[in-house]
Formats: sequence, structure tokens, C-alpha cells
Amino acid sequence: MKWKKGLTGMLLAAFLCGAPGVGIVTPAHASAGEYKFDFGGGTVETGYTGVSASLSYDSARGYGFRTPENMRNVSASGTGVASDAVRFLATGTKSENTFDVDLPPGLYEVSVTLGDTSRSSIAAEGVYQVINMTGNGAKDRFQIPVTDGQLNLLVTEGKEGAVFTLSALEIRQLSSNPATNRTVYIGGDSTVCNYYPLDSSVQAGWGQLLSKFVNTNTFQIRNMASGGQIARGFHQDGQLEAIVQYIKPGDYFILQLGINDTNPKHNESEAEFKDWMRDMIRQVKAKGATVILSTPQGRATDFNANNVHNAENRWYRSAILALAQEEQTPLVDLNVLSSAYFTSIGKDATLALYMNGDTLHPNYEGARELARLVAQDLKRQGLSGF
Repeated sequence: MKWKKGLTGMLLAAFLCGAPGVGIVTPAHASAGEYKFDFGGGTVETGYTGVSASLSYDSARGYGFRTPENMRNVSASGTGVASDAVRFLATGTKSENTFDVDLPPGLYEVSVTLGDTSRSSIAAEGVYQVINMTGNGAKDRFQIPVTDGQLNLLVTEGKEGAVFTLSALEIRQLSSNPATNRTVYIGGDSTVCNYYPLDSSVQAGWGQLLSKFVNTNTFQIRNMASGGQIARGFHQDGQLEAIVQYIKPGDYFILQLGINDTNPKHNESEAEFKDWMRDMIRQVKAKGATVILSTPQGRATDFNANNVHNAENRWYRSAILALAQEEQTPLVDLNVLSSAYFTSIGKDATLALYMNGDTLHPNYEGARELARLVAQDLKRQGLSGF
């Protein structure tokens, strides 16, 4: 993904003095190792460097778009940095339509603010970094190692036909050592994935809330789950690729699929489901990391006549149990754990943990309870760091 490299030591001077042909440039850093960009054609917020869609990368400046002809300035409905944005016209994680920033080698935290979009994903270094950020002005952040002097980042479609825009980008160096902190990666579907705003969305996935119950001084959480996903899709569509690129010994990969896989429209048999899952398990284990399988929770209405919640025959659960045994992976049987919890609180309280009129997708409080059950079981199993 790398192209024309500049001297990273010139970036500070370009920020302070301005680059030829682009006018006076607002300093992009509040302190050493911190860079802040405000995208679009509107007013530039104090403390940010303004970046228009037409700004091409220049080695003396140290940042810019690789293919500005594939960028457009657009308005946005937020305030401050979120009042305007740039729109990416080329799609795909392998697209060369990137915003490039020269950076010294090290570990960085990257914070992104989108413009107006229904669903967009962030890619950098040719792989996904954040999956399906939903809603206008959505915000998220991630860690990324930079080893070759340049960060290449783009926004791409998370949903076919959706526009994908970027309002602001903040980059902060965490360490001169380009090694990610210990990480819990998560794979799954709409019951697991992130919804935005992360701290106040009505709907949520349990992967979004796992950080509430995990020591974040030990782990960072990288939730790569996405709505509607199946095992074949997670394997083939780039989410597994991103995990395998970065995962390392000491990291965990929690994988929960099966709900959508059982839908006839996906034409994925239980045997095929097992094959895709098995290959993902083996690829991650080959990187020295630990895979943890999880079974999905049932529907809110899976109560019998005796008011006992039971969903054990749903979602290819038997295949997941068999895989855990055959591949010798830890298992969180969230299906059974959640049923026991739902039984303890009763039908009405269980229904209150799901979206209105929806017996499958948890709301924020429901996702929080499922995350609590997952973290509690990982701790019970004595997995290091939980």
C-alpha cells in the first residue's frame, strides 16, 4: 500500500510553516506525536489541520490524498469538525484512494469521525480496522502499528450503495514500539457487533459492551462483527484477514456465528458451517493466539410452559460444541448461560432486554448483560488476563 515517502522529520515544519500552494496550515498536533485533521471545504476547527478533497499527498508536507480525483468535499449534519466531510468515491479495502500521513515507526491510536453515512467501514494498510460504523457523525478509534513510515487510511462502504465519508481524523502516538497492546478480537453477527453512538445507542451487540467487564489496562477490544454475517462471509469478506494480519501470541479471538448461517437463503449447510469455522480456528491458532468459541443466545420468547428459557437446538449449536471439542478450543456456551439468566429474571424482564418488537436483537442493557455473562465465564475458565 505504500507509495511516495517523505521525510517524517519534515512533517512538523510543514504543519507550522505551511506547504507551498496550500496556504497557511493550522498546526495539526497538540503535542509531539499527535496529529489532528479536519476534512472538507468548510471552516477549519481550531487546533486541526484543514484538508480539502483536492489536496494531494506531497512528501514535503507529509500528508494528503493519493488520488484526490476520487475525493469530493461534502457537507455534513453535525457541528464543529462534523459539519463537513470528504467523500471517498472509490471503494474496497485494497483501494489506492487513501489519505496518507507520514509517521515515525511506532504504535498509534487513530480516532475517526464520519460525516453523513448510513454505514461505513474504516480500512488502513489494506485491511479493515473498524467494521460498519452506523449513522451520521459516528465515532470510533483503534490501535495500529506503523512500521514503514506511513499510515494509509480510507473509508469504504459498509453497505452496498451507501456513501462513505470522513469528517475528522486524530492520530496519537502511544509508543515508539510498533506492537499492539494485548487484544481481544471478536467475530460475529448483529447480536455481537457495534452500534453507534457506542455509549448511548438503543441497540447494541454484546461485543460492544465487553470492555465494561474486561480489564482495559490489559486488553484492547477489537470488535470485527457485522450484522447479517455468516461463517463463509466472515472468512471470505476481509474480517478474518484483518484479524490474522495483526493477531499474536497472548491475544484472544472470540468467535460467535450460527444465527444467519441457519437461514436457507445463505445456502450454508451445518457441515459447511463447520468447515469454514474450523479453518478460521486453525488460521488464528497458527498465529499463536487463543480461539474461544461462543454459542449464540436464543430469542426472548424461547420460554416453555414451565417458564424455563431454552434455546439449545438453535443456530447450529451442536456443530459449535463439536468444534470446540475437536479443535480443543475454550467454549463459552452463551446459549445455555443466557437461558439460565433469562429463566431467573422471567419472561417480562427478558423481553425488556430486547429491542421493541424484536425477539432476537438485544438492546443496550441486554447486550450489557450478555457481555457480563461472557466475561464472567471467561474468568471462571481461568483464561489469562480475565
